[in-house]
Amino acid sequence: MFRNLVSDPQVGRRAMLYFAGLFLFLLTLSGLNVINSYVGRDFMTAIDDHDRAGFWRYALLMVLVFASLTIVSVTQRWTEESLALLWRKWLTWRIFRRYADHRVYWRLVATDKLDNPDQRIAEDIRAFTTTTLSFLLMLMNGVLTVIAFSGVLWTISPLLFIVAVAYAGGGTWLILRLGRPLVKLNYDQLDREADFRSSLIHLRDNADVVALTRREDLWIFRSGRYLDDLADNQQRIIGINRNVGFFMTGYNWLIQLIPALFVAPLFIDGRVEFGVITQAALAFTQLLGAFSLIITQFQSISSFAAVVTRVNLLVETSLEMEQDETTARDKASPGAHPSDPIAFQDVSLLSGKTGEPLVAGLTVEWPSGQPVLVFGADEAARDALFLATAGTLAADGGLIARPPLEQMLFVTERPYLCPGTLRELFLRPHPEGLADPLASLDEAVLSMPDGTIQSAMTALGIGDIIQRFEGLNSTHDWDSELSLEEQQLLVIARALACEPRFALLDRPGTSLSVEALDRVMKALLERDITPIVFAKTREGSLPQTASLELMSEGKWNWQSAVRPQN
Repeated sequence: MFRNLVSDPQVGRRAMLYFAGLFLFLLTLSGLNVINSYVGRDFMTAIDDHDRAGFWRYALLMVLVFASLTIVSVTQRWTEESLALLWRKWLTWRIFRRYADHRVYWRLVATDKLDNPDQRIAEDIRAFTTTTLSFLLMLMNGVLTVIAFSGVLWTISPLLFIVAVAYAGGGTWLILRLGRPLVKLNYDQLDREADFRSSLIHLRDNADVVALTRREDLWIFRSGRYLDDLADNQQRIIGINRNVGFFMTGYNWLIQLIPALFVAPLFIDGRVEFGVITQAALAFTQLLGAFSLIITQFQSISSFAAVVTRVNLLVETSLEMEQDETTARDKASPGAHPSDPIAFQDVSLLSGKTGEPLVAGLTVEWPSGQPVLVFGADEAARDALFLATAGTLAADGGLIARPPLEQMLFVTERPYLCPGTLRELFLRPHPEGLADPLASLDEAVLSMPDGTIQSAMTALGIGDIIQRFEGLNSTHDWDSELSLEEQQLLVIARALACEPRFALLDRPGTSLSVEALDRVMKALLERDITPIVFAKTREGSLPQTASLELMSEGKWNWQSAVRPQN
């Protein structure tokens, strides 16, 4: 399923082949355009000389040249699009793997350091790859055009060649002065478009809750504000584009007149043939187009600069978040080994809102094989300890030592089942701390044998789901097709199949009946998976269970399990 696009030699060879083909096509197009200028010159001269035989001969040559230009141009465009798609796929996969690994995606949300990473990955990378390649090819084509047509124009009129260079240079300077604000405005516009789209998506995803609570007014006002911001920024862009448009339109119209102003007098004086006027116009237009690349593409360049900035910020922030995750992991569990217990050494957790202590100086050890109940009326303290154990909340003091996260499966109060097949729901946990975050992950390595999946589901009394939903490979939206208890049991069945050393369950009694919860605990213990249950009270706790009571003001009380008397 996951093919390593980063180091696949086939990708590199295909890219080099495409690029070599593009260079060859550009070289061929430049040569054909030069040939076309001479054929066109002689064609027009034949008309002026009333040369019927020459007229038909050069007309046939022009058809052949046009046919060749068409074939080469279309093939060049196909090659360019194929290379752009290959590059986009390679770069998107590379950046997405870095974004999805090391919990970078979570840290970006938690720290709010980057807006709309999804848009940057899906849209900005596409724009970056296609536009970069397009600009590179235009630059290469411009260089080849200058080389090919400079000699042609110089032989017709050295003064006209100098005018072309000066005209393009002055136009470039002026367009940069007029359009400089577009770079920032286009950057801002991308964010404003994304904000408006996000508000619409949120309203769609939460339609039932919004309808029941009658909160349409919030989203009407909020989306209206986003739309106003979007429109105001776009209006400023339109104003600058108007000024740029005045200049560019006049600039392009004069291109048609300038060659005639210099060459027509030569024809009138009988110093050149009539066809030279057409050749000069073509050569001047081609040469000026090469020199005026910034002018003709300025609006695209300004948008492209914003895209480059957004993609670069995504990469830099992802690298920063990856380093933060690595540092936090090393700090939380130095030298952690799969056989280690979960140990808290003088750990303190503070309320993010008030700064009051939720847990103060916690020093306990949860060894493998010993069930633990964490309880207390303070929900904030329980949640903080649950998240800190998972590494998604930094401790405000002390040290948490634990095994790798793939040896600790966390079952949240609200089950999470993404749409897909049953088989996909039973993929093994993502390995923590990969040496290379861009290394490929093979679905075959992460998948479970059919027998293991069947056994885990049967142990929890939900084995019939496989038959009800047409086996392991049929796709369903599990949130809408299973009851809440079945969803939670399916999540726990994955934990049974993965066989971690610890299973941390947050308030499992919320979604599970007493009978179902008993089956869960029995199945976990039979597979040597240590259950650590977070709950409000001690009610329903297992016998021989150690307990950690979280009390007010950060106080806590640890009671080891009572061993039965022989």
